[in-house]
Amino acid sequence: MAASLSITGLDAGYGAVRILHAVSLSVAEGETVALLGTNGNGKSTLMKCIMGMVRPTAGSIIATIDGTSHDLTGLATEDIVDLGIGFVPEGRRLFPRLTVTENLLMGAFRKKARPAIQSNLAFCFEVFPRLAERRKQLAGSMSGGEQQMLALGRALMSAPRLLLIDEPSVGLAPLLVARTIDKIKELKEGFQLAVLMAEQNFTQAIRIADRGYVIVHGEIAFEGASADELNNNELIRQFYLGA
Repeated sequence: MAASLSITGLDAGYGAVRILHAVSLSVAEGETVALLGTNGNGKSTLMKCIMGMVRPTAGSIIATIDGTSHDLTGLATEDIVDLGIGFVPEGRRLFPRLTVTENLLMGAFRKKARPAIQSNLAFCFEVFPRLAERRKQLAGSMSGGEQQMLALGRALMSAPRLLLIDEPSVGLAPLLVARTIDKIKELKEGFQLAVLMAEQNFTQAIRIADRGYVIVHGEIAFEGASADELNNNELIRQFYLGA
């Protein structure tokens, strides 16, 4: 039961505008890898490439699930999800007129996830007690922090092996950011996931990351082999951590 991701030489963009330039990165089995960078540097575009929402113009995206390699560059988004790759998009993208429970169940359409709906639902309510308390509440009436919990829970209802999380801290108060990052670690360990997390909040992201990459203007500018290496890099400390 293992999942990993390898991206090599990826170019992508929108029309004539090129956003990503020869991006290469990897996520090994059981790792949490942070993709760090400020707004507008290509983090979300890379996530969308992995999920089949943006087609790269060059390079490869290989996901290895239980020893079988899959080239994601030619697959539709639903086929990528069906492999066991979950996605929490920036902005959460919930169904505002559906209840908490209905939103969670919408994440369980993957065929392999259906037999585990009840156990996964119970796990989500255990990890996020607030969701259990508000299971009948409409998602659109919830606070930003509660909606982020729901977005994470919905992704986990698909029983993923690899989880992509795009900007989990956006729109949240500092205390809620810390709690959300802690929950990501808890979920990763509980589901034995590999995680790729795109985040601009360096301080919070490196608390749970095993290692990470810094993306600047669509290029990987620095690769840190550990959280300490990221934290102690002089350029990162100067430009991103305010040191």
